[in-house]
Amino acid sequence: MELKAWLRKIPEVVLNNLIPKVYIIAGPTAVGKTAVAMALAQRLGTMIVSADSRQCYAEMSVGTAKPTRAELEQVHHYFVNAFPVSRVLSAADYEVLALQYLNEIFTRSNYAVVCGGTGLYIKALCEGLDAMPEADMAIVSEAEAAYKEYGLAWLQQRIKQEDPEFYANGEIQNPARMLRALSFVRTTGRSIIHYRTAQKKIRPFDIIKAGLELPRAELYDRINKRVDAMMAQGLLAEVESLTPYRNNKNLQTVGYTELFEYLDGTCSLEAAVDKIKQHTRNYAKRQMTWFKKDKEITWYNADNPGLVDKIISQ
Repeated sequence: MELKAWLRKIPEVVLNNLIPKVYIIAGPTAVGKTAVAMALAQRLGTMIVSADSRQCYAEMSVGTAKPTRAELEQVHHYFVNAFPVSRVLSAADYEVLALQYLNEIFTRSNYAVVCGGTGLYIKALCEGLDAMPEADMAIVSEAEAAYKEYGLAWLQQRIKQEDPEFYANGEIQNPARMLRALSFVRTTGRSIIHYRTAQKKIRPFDIIKAGLELPRAELYDRINKRVDAMMAQGLLAEVESLTPYRNNKNLQTVGYTELFEYLDGTCSLEAAVDKIKQHTRNYAKRQMTWFKKDKEITWYNADNPGLVDKIISQ
């Protein structure tokens, strides 16, 4: 009887082994995602697809905390150093690219690891994005310039007046999301809320989501130390080299905008570094807010012993 019972299970076991598995390693900046993803990929004998919206640009290295050259040699990372900084990519672009990367990985392995902190990119890969019209780029540029001049309070007020539906239901502490909503309503005359169907696409692979977290004080201490390390590694020189692209959307990000202000003479270097630390902490908080809404994520302390074994056994 035991042998017959075991034989009856063979088709299911075989089927499960044939379905590719994608392990998602998510969490806030500086929590230690790269090290865990590296260890997991090495254990599974596979490669990593980055889910970071800035590490894909070849010229942005120090300020994006890319994997080191040694790490990239140990485990191949897709979507790292893949494009010039002049190329602007969207979450929709990432969805297409990431699926292509995974298909390539699955020709060699039944497993893949996705690692990053850009929540919208991970959502795009796992669930797909709603089809919607593109915003007019002139309107996008105008909104971004006004936000840069007048700040968050101005942006929130414009959203409240021009897109009350988004103001009531959207992320009004997230400038990027609000800028997109404002540009969208100004282009189409309709709230972006109307284009959210919440219908997930079916993917031909299993998805296992692992979130890494640390106590807030410990995470913030890591962020502060990382920023100091970035400055020691030449972040200022990197930012100076990117001055010709400073108005590019890709450079409107933490670690770069603050040093451009210093180069403009509007603040001291010490003040700029303090701003980077504060803005990075704010960003980490927004990342956690985003990821905590995903009930499919199993959360682990980033310093948890045997973490890779726990993730594999999910």
